[in-house]
Amino acid sequence: MVKQTEKPSAGFAPIEPERASILILGSLPGDASIRAQQYYAHPRNAFWPIMQALVGATGTYEERCRQLVSMQVAVWDVLQQSVRPGSLDSAIRTDTAKPNDFRRFLSKHQRLSLIGFNGRKAEELFGRLVDVDVPDSIELARLPSTSPAHAAMSFEEKLDRWRGILGPHLEGSLR
Repeated sequence: MVKQTEKPSAGFAPIEPERASILILGSLPGDASIRAQQYYAHPRNAFWPIMQALVGATGTYEERCRQLVSMQVAVWDVLQQSVRPGSLDSAIRTDTAKPNDFRRFLSKHQRLSLIGFNGRKAEELFGRLVDVDVPDSIELARLPSTSPAHAAMSFEEKLDRWRGILGPHLEGSLR
């Protein structure tokens, strides 16, 4: 049961290229992202540095999003909303979780070849809460979490794993 003082955190609209070939899914925006109204806004989150290394995403948030769109990379979260005190994925209250509409997303994006989960929690939430048949033509892959809370792996190790998984699916050259 949700207490009246527990307001659900709400996600964002997807960064959604018309001809998306890759979908990167997080769990739910953390506090820094919600305050900034931007995906992966925490200054120590490795997502944007990884995207800079892989596809050259630099500049303002809007410019980086445009660069992802030009590379046919979509970004979204598994959850539309959920109560989560703080920013840790372990604090997500699955009893209050509402997933995004993946049936609509998948029907709209027939060119998807990869759904990459930004960390274990995103993959678990998708498997547990999303009721949709993902076509066999779409690879599902867990990527190392870019969260600063996932310090067990260096930036270079994360980048290498992201490059190995995203590389074959990226349209254009991989940096």
